[in-house]
Amino acid sequence: MSQVEHFNSPNKLSSASLLALIRSLFINHQLIDQMIRREVVGRYRGSIFGLAWSFFNPILMLIIYTFVFSVVFNARWGAGTSDSKTEFALILFVGMIVFGLFSEVINRSPMLIISNANYVKKVIFPLEILPVVSLGAALFHFLVSFLVLACALLMINGFMQWTIIFFPLVIAPLIILILGLSWILASLGVYLRDIGQTIGILTTVLMFLSPVFYSVTALPERFQVWMLLNPLTFIIEQSREVIIFGQEPNWTGLFLYFITSMLVASLGYFWFQKTRKGFADVL
Repeated sequence: MSQVEHFNSPNKLSSASLLALIRSLFINHQLIDQMIRREVVGRYRGSIFGLAWSFFNPILMLIIYTFVFSVVFNARWGAGTSDSKTEFALILFVGMIVFGLFSEVINRSPMLIISNANYVKKVIFPLEILPVVSLGAALFHFLVSFLVLACALLMINGFMQWTIIFFPLVIAPLIILILGLSWILASLGVYLRDIGQTIGILTTVLMFLSPVFYSVTALPERFQVWMLLNPLTFIIEQSREVIIFGQEPNWTGLFLYFITSMLVASLGYFWFQKTRKGFADVL
């Protein structure tokens, strides 16, 4: 009996403890790695440029959004920043890559189980790793976009802020939050097929309600409080602080965000494990 089969015996499938999750990730780490690689490579299979598209896409989107907002609409970031279109582009790009990580995983989550129904019906498989695989593939593209950003900073400014070393600590709580939400949506998507249709609309709305194309301070004060309730706002703003403006992150805010993210992830995993028993019947 393989390790995966041993771990996923019928008596252990419904375990929703944090220890069970850690054990599952440890036992199945090779499987997770293989599936992430297959996911990334499979996306570009058959294309002429292959993985090079992962570099071209963020560069192209950066050019388009920068042209539209800084040239067509003549947008400026706000007080305390220059009128340089290149600086606007870099500030904008930070928000784009953070939101892109969130939207890529969330948009795919409702269909994760449905599109992998063979894992539910035919073989004993650790279904809880599917959101992890989806997140891993999204992180690959996120890291590629971050590399493009780092190169742009060096070419345009000639240096990078030393506070960029804090960026992994800033983005880590968001990654945990995304994983928790992905478990919830993956489960709900099996029972409520409309979730898959509506989540794309909601993430599009969320993009314009997040400080991707504008600063929170650009809003009237009465709206700023509501903007701060958006879970992406704090991370996007903190990312810009450490990458662009050379400021240390808000450590208290990051700690509270981390605690909240861990709670959401724990609840998401618990919900997924408790509802997975009915997947086979619905599919």
